[in-house]
Formats: sequence, structure tokens, C-alpha cells
Amino acid sequence: MDQHRTASRPTAGQRALAEALARGEAALGSGIERLDAARYTDASRFRAEQKAIFERIPLLIAPSALLPAPNMAVAHDHYGLPLIVTRDAAGQAHIFANVCRHRGTRLVESHDVVGAKRIVCPYHAWAYKPDGELTGLPRADCFPGLDKAAHGLVSYPCVEAGGLIWFARDGSADFSDAVALAPDLDAFALDRQHVYRRQTHEVTANWKLIIDAFLESYHVQRLHAGTIAPFFADGITAADTIGIHQRAVVGRSDYLATVDRDDWSALRHAVTYTYQLFPASVVIVSPDYINLLIAMPQTVDRTLVEDIMLISEAPKTPEAEAHWQRSWDLLDGGTFAAEDFRAAALAQQGLRSGAVKELLLGTLEHGLADFHAKVDAAIQVAE
Repeated sequence: MDQHRTASRPTAGQRALAEALARGEAALGSGIERLDAARYTDASRFRAEQKAIFERIPLLIAPSALLPAPNMAVAHDHYGLPLIVTRDAAGQAHIFANVCRHRGTRLVESHDVVGAKRIVCPYHAWAYKPDGELTGLPRADCFPGLDKAAHGLVSYPCVEAGGLIWFARDGSADFSDAVALAPDLDAFALDRQHVYRRQTHEVTANWKLIIDAFLESYHVQRLHAGTIAPFFADGITAADTIGIHQRAVVGRSDYLATVDRDDWSALRHAVTYTYQLFPASVVIVSPDYINLLIAMPQTVDRTLVEDIMLISEAPKTPEAEAHWQRSWDLLDGGTFAAEDFRAAALAQQGLRSGAVKELLLGTLEHGLADFHAKVDAAIQVAE
């Protein structure tokens, strides 16, 4: 099944960006901007970001496709909390603490997706439904008067929209910007994709250095000269925002000018859409696959980045498997790990030295300035 056949048409915003790209209109800043280098290296700044952003606003945790059927679960630890992402018998997604309500034992041990008609504690066999309900415990007579309804799994706010699952630690978190992305992501049939591969990379860099790489095209012809550079024009990016998130489109404007922009399938093959989901995730929609990158800060100079590749359906032939494996190797091991993540780690090394006090942003790097302004604003609101 061709994934483009399942989508209907571009949203008005998606089409407008493609039109701007076809006209060769780059999203440019007005001049040189500067960033304080300490924002990448200062431990107190990192703690402020954790408190103001990662402990307060919605965070992307997984694509819907990771749990493609009811009664499934997967453990998730990389946001500093022991979590379980589940899909219950009715198909609804949930986020729970991966902690038994009896004696605090970890429930789901593996980070692989597992069947979960019941989630059973390995210590004393307390059992929970994937909707969090405590359904049974051995020797219930030993817990006289226990209200099972009050001892379900500890839950966190969770929203599933546009083929993505979001969660928040803060019970009052506003998910409206996440929901606003849904029409664009639905146009790519994101909720009907298949998870081909997922890999978590440890990158010795501040989380913002990783995100920076996906907010400008200035580096593409240089850093990616041996991988994806031939597919893109130098420095031509059309961009705008959806709420707090950034949306951009890149490609070759000369080729795009010959494409019928009302033909969604043809347009998808002509350009690459990229969404920077604030604070620390990126969706890259290539012509025939989608990469989802989720950056999860661990320390000021260490970040875990999960790369998930989504395709329209599971490979059915050796030839299809070989095709998708080549794409995965090109992106995950080549473009991302060997180039983008390596560049972030090298930048961290240089900034850690203290040799430079500020970073310069040219007119092709305006997206970085916008992103860092939003980080600063979030910290100011929390103070």
C-alpha cells in the first residue's frame, strides 16, 4: 500500500509553504543575531530549563504506531521517570508510573513493546489492566478493607492526536499546541504508519545543540555533503509556526516549480517537511518515510535521542526489506549519528572550553533564534 494514497491533500499551511519554496522565497532573518554560549554549558541554566519546560509542558513520548493494537504496553525511562505507555482494550492511550502500588516494584522491565491484557507485578503478582485499574492481588484476604478502585496505577496527563502520544508531569499542562498539529500530521497519515526501526543514541551534547541542527539548512550542503545534500538546494527553506512549534519545507525549488502543488502525492515526492515540536522533538517527513527524533536531556552535556523510522507497511519481500534497511542506514547511522549528532558533540566540546562567549547566527539561521527565544520565554514565565 502506498502511504501517499491514504492521505487526502495538504493543509492550507503545507501548500502555502510549498508555494513559497517554489518561488525561491527563503525564510530569512533580518541580520546577524547572537546567543550566549553559556546557555549550552551552564548547569544552573540546564536545571532552570528542566523545571520550566520539561516538568511543566507536554512532551512527545511516542508515535501512535508504536502501540498499533489494543492491550499493548512499553516501558519508557528517558524523561527521568519510570513510565509505561499503554493502549487499553478500547484503544485509548495512557501514561502510567511503571511502579506497583503495593511495594513500588517496577512492572514492565523491557523497553520492547509487549502484550498487556494484564500488567502483572513480578514480585507479588498484583495485576493491572492497561487502563490502570487494579484487577487482582493474591491473598486479597491479607489486605482487609483495601479499596482496589483507589489503588490503580499512578497516571499522568496524556493526549493522542495526529498520530503522536504526548504526556506531561504537570496536571494543569495545556495540550492545545500539540492538538493543533493534528491536521498537518493527519495529512501524512502518521497514525497509520508502521514502525520499521527504533534506536536510542547517547549524544554527548546539550539538548539544544541537537535541536539547532534541524532548524536551519545552512549546514546541509556542508555537513551532509556525502549523504543527503544532493537532494536539497543550498539555504532555501520556507518556514512558519503552528502555535509554539515550527514547520518548514525544503527541497529543490527548480524541480518543485514543475510539480502540480494540488497533487499531494507529487508534492510529497518533491519536498521534505520538517516539524520542530517544542521543546525537543523533530518530525522529518521524507517522500516515502517519516523519521521521528525525540531528544531527552539527561545532563547539561548529555542527551538521549530516540530515532523512530515509520513506513507505510511492514516489508513483505526481501527486496522491500533491503530497500528500507538502506534508507535506515543512510539516515540513522549516516545523516543523524555520524553527522548531526557528531557535530553537536563537537560543538559541545568547543563551547565547554570557554574560548567563545557567544554564538553568531546568520540570516539562514533565524529558526534557531526563534526557538531559543521560546526557551527563554518559558524560563521567564516560570520564575
